[in-house]
Amino acid sequence: MAATLVMEKGAAMNTGHQGSLFGELESVAKPVEASSQRLSVLITVKAAPNPSAQYGETVCVAGLSTDVERPRWIRLYPINFRHLEQDIRFSKYDVVEVDAFPSTKDPRVESWRPRMETLRVLRSLKPWKPRRALLDPIVESSMCAVYKRAKADARAPSLALISALRVDGFDIEPHPGWTRDEQLKIDAYVNQLELFPGQDKTPLYAPRFRGFYRWHCHEPGCGGHRQGIIDWEFVGLQRKLRRLDDVQSVEALKKRFLTEICHSGRDLAFYVGNQAKRHQTFSILGAYYPGNT
Repeated sequence: MAATLVMEKGAAMNTGHQGSLFGELESVAKPVEASSQRLSVLITVKAAPNPSAQYGETVCVAGLSTDVERPRWIRLYPINFRHLEQDIRFSKYDVVEVDAFPSTKDPRVESWRPRMETLRVLRSLKPWKPRRALLDPIVESSMCAVYKRAKADARAPSLALISALRVDGFDIEPHPGWTRDEQLKIDAYVNQLELFPGQDKTPLYAPRFRGFYRWHCHEPGCGGHRQGIIDWEFVGLQRKLRRLDDVQSVEALKKRFLTEICHSGRDLAFYVGNQAKRHQTFSILGAYYPGNT
């Protein structure tokens, strides 16, 4: 799709070039003590599942603390959604409470290891209006600045919500499949389940496609960004389209992730996050495209 989609900057997210609307989020160092803390989090992103030898597949989720006096990003990992009890399954824009430990394996300050048996879903913020009250104030204007911070300091913020000046396109490529190490993890987990009759032994299949947004942030002189999307919704839609051929599937994916989500009438921003071992590499975790309700 060759057409360039330009975001109309509404009053609530008209960032101009000023960082976040009310200053940058505070980067709070993780506590060093081993005890857990009770966290209250508005879930904003769910990444696509990745292979795990211990759990079969794990998911990383992230969101914003509901402490309005001290908002901060929080990453929760690992989470095995496949085996979650129905009453504690949660969706994006649900508010959850969970006890969590500061992650000792992940140096990023936002990363916590949840105790899933303590998780409970408090409520869901269905309309856009209550979501905007929490999220609009922390929208930033410059992806370029986020890159610069990460390059200068590995402890710089690893999560952000960045307003898009315009989206130039959405590239879809064949997925290369799991690496040898990833496939070994899947095989190890499936073999392990032979000891537990009744467990779901379906292996995690690689998606058909991977997607990349091409876009510009509000930084003056921005040369553009090309970032892969690892949103669960991108993989989930592919599963629903599995009976279609490649051409039909690509058309459907572009309709959803480019035409609909990046419509020029929306106040579009991208949730972005980096990799634990490559702190200068940021991916798109999801899109924020509020309406008026």
